[in-house]
Amino acid sequence: MKAIVCEKFAPVEELQYKDVADPEVQPGHVIVDIEAIGVNYPDGLLVQGLYQMKPPFPFTPGTEVAGVISEVGEGVKHLKAGQRVVAMNMLNGYADKILQPAQLAMPIPDSIPSEEAAGLITAHATAHHALKQRANIQPGETLLVTGAAGGTGLAAVQIGKAMGAKVIAVCSTQEKLDIAKANGADILINYSDTDLKAAIKEATDGKGADVVYDVVGGVTFDVLSRSMAWNGRLLVIGFASGTIPKLPVNLTLVKGYSVVGVFWGTFTMKEPQTFMENMQELLAWYTEGKVKVVVDEVFPLSETANALNKVMNRQVIGKVILKP
Repeated sequence: MKAIVCEKFAPVEELQYKDVADPEVQPGHVIVDIEAIGVNYPDGLLVQGLYQMKPPFPFTPGTEVAGVISEVGEGVKHLKAGQRVVAMNMLNGYADKILQPAQLAMPIPDSIPSEEAAGLITAHATAHHALKQRANIQPGETLLVTGAAGGTGLAAVQIGKAMGAKVIAVCSTQEKLDIAKANGADILINYSDTDLKAAIKEATDGKGADVVYDVVGGVTFDVLSRSMAWNGRLLVIGFASGTIPKLPVNLTLVKGYSVVGVFWGTFTMKEPQTFMENMQELLAWYTEGKVKVVVDEVFPLSETANALNKVMNRQVIGKVILKP
């Protein structure tokens, strides 16, 4: 089969598209013939050696796929060959096939296209876990989302609305804000042509944001840390700006808010049952039209470097998908 192979930490252009051995089924696992693969910002960090996890070489990146089960391992009772599934793993998604732990593969209805199903896992599941388990967001609270037109930011806008929040979208262009508005955002802030702190103060009537979903970091995080409501929750999702900020801890003291880390990959490993319950709720919201996957562009697997560069350069509206 074909796969993307990382042989050393290097720019994404040095990833290899090559033949590798097909995976062999094992007890408790299934083989999934992959139809679509979600591309995520951490994938680009991982292959450059810039992520928290540093796998041994050689490895294949990729955490979320959609496809059809072709083989079922011993002891697997709830899945069968021929079923369409979405599946998540820490590695090995950028390939024609994947050996998948059965407990992390979920059947999907035929009404969900594979390209959208593959984009539903990481971005939407991260936002869902962040807002539900980490922030415990409540109806009527104010949710501010940075990077609100990207994959996980757009998911946070949709899920925030599904959970009853008033959503403030923060983006760098009017085009991106228009996408956020079309997906449910109530208030739009273009931080490239306005004072972000003043805009947040105006949008919240001076109260500050109850929940902030920050994917950007850097100087944006510095502003957000000064724009929190009493009992607010500042969710640390990632650092798309490339700069990991420092927190003025005194602000958490005087403003009475919490800074909450969100690391979805570890959550799925430590709380698999809760993760699967979350996915069931997400799939129900999808069929009800409360959430959707906005696919920006589909690349062939052989053009993985181009797909990753588009994501890393923050040029994406919604999700980028790879197809074997």
